[in-house]
Amino acid sequence: MSIRMCVYVFLLLCVAPVQAGTKTIGVLVYDGVLTSDVTGPLEVFGVASKLSWFSDYTVKTISISAVETITTEEGLKLGVDTSIDQVGKLDVLIVPSRYEMESLLSNQPLISFIRSQAKQVEWLSSNCSGALLLAEAGVLEGKKATTWAGGEADFQKLYPKVDVQHDQNWVIDSNILTANGSVVSYHAALTLLKRMSSTSKAQEVADALQFSRISSLSL
Repeated sequence: MSIRMCVYVFLLLCVAPVQAGTKTIGVLVYDGVLTSDVTGPLEVFGVASKLSWFSDYTVKTISISAVETITTEEGLKLGVDTSIDQVGKLDVLIVPSRYEMESLLSNQPLISFIRSQAKQVEWLSSNCSGALLLAEAGVLEGKKATTWAGGEADFQKLYPKVDVQHDQNWVIDSNILTANGSVVSYHAALTLLKRMSSTSKAQEVADALQFSRISSLSL
């Protein structure tokens, strides 16, 4: 990283601390979750929440049971801020994926939580096979959506009432954004940030993360 970029990031994040937000962006976490599905939105919205124009928001990790940490598929241990039983009303809910989804899809408290939050959040988002949880909760019926790259046909067979879109990094229908996983999670989070703020503000965060240096994808 160049000296100029280091100074820019320092000024962006450290010089002007802001007050804790009054709105909550919740990111679901569970053992086996794919790391980038979580760290992408955590980093994007974590950076944004330290800026004055997004300081109304705070970001929390939400587990499906009362645990203090979870371990991702790749072995990273992440702290948990709260659980689905304790968090209350959210303003944004982000649902990531893991390779083994069956036990999550049959977890009725989790599905009920997603269904309930979907009725009141400003935005609902999923990465990779997290879209299956949204579909299982019934919130994607009649809506355009996507899932992991290459899994669109299987997704359509499982949930025929969803208008599954193929070969799309992300899809927005109403206030729901569904996206592929892995590094696309960063692009999806920046796209969501753009919708919640503006193109120039989302670009500010993208520049701070050096996303613009490695991707020609427009925001």
